[in-house]
Amino acid sequence: MPKIKAGVIVFPGSNCDRDAGFALEKIGFDYDYIWHDFEKVLDYDFLFLPGGFSYGDYLRAGALAKFSPVMKNVEKFIENERGLVLGVCNGFQILTESGILKGALSQNEKMKFICDDVDVEIKNRKSPFTKYIEKETLEIPIAHMDGNFKIEEKDYKELKNNDQIVFEYKDNPNGSYKNIAGIMNDKKNVLGMMPHPERNAVKLLGNGDGASILLSIRRFLENE
Repeated sequence: MPKIKAGVIVFPGSNCDRDAGFALEKIGFDYDYIWHDFEKVLDYDFLFLPGGFSYGDYLRAGALAKFSPVMKNVEKFIENERGLVLGVCNGFQILTESGILKGALSQNEKMKFICDDVDVEIKNRKSPFTKYIEKETLEIPIAHMDGNFKIEEKDYKELKNNDQIVFEYKDNPNGSYKNIAGIMNDKKNVLGMMPHPERNAVKLLGNGDGASILLSIRRFLENE
């Protein structure tokens, strides 16, 4: 069976792109790095928007990256349901700034950078990103200053009613509304999350829980 083809989008200031590539290779993906000025059709099964500080987080985290040429093609990729998209940390911020995902990421409640391992509960077990995960709770690293997820109550109700909330923190580290750690779009082919699964994808780096998300993505793309 051919490997699933993944693309890691790299913006000026991305700093988790190599972590993403390392994890994808361990999970069995073929992958390419895609520079932010790429303007052609994105011929991939899976796109990974990594963490970091795109454009130095000037203005707001993710606010400038949404204007990168590659993002027009990311939006077409999502619209045409060509595959799955995962945005982690700064990738999540870019997806909200682009309007692909609802809500916004603001400064942590205690106004401090947080670097820690956190427990997240899986709230939607039928999504492509979690369908093949056996555990109910995952331990995954976080590393962010602007991870406080904000959303209007009406939009939160919409997310909840449509099963678009994928992960919630067990012990909310940053003040995120209703403990939200990760959400999907309405098509359920895009996931944004603040925790970093790629940083805990092999047991040498922890318990390997992050691998289960990437494995679920791979198995979904192979089987469905």
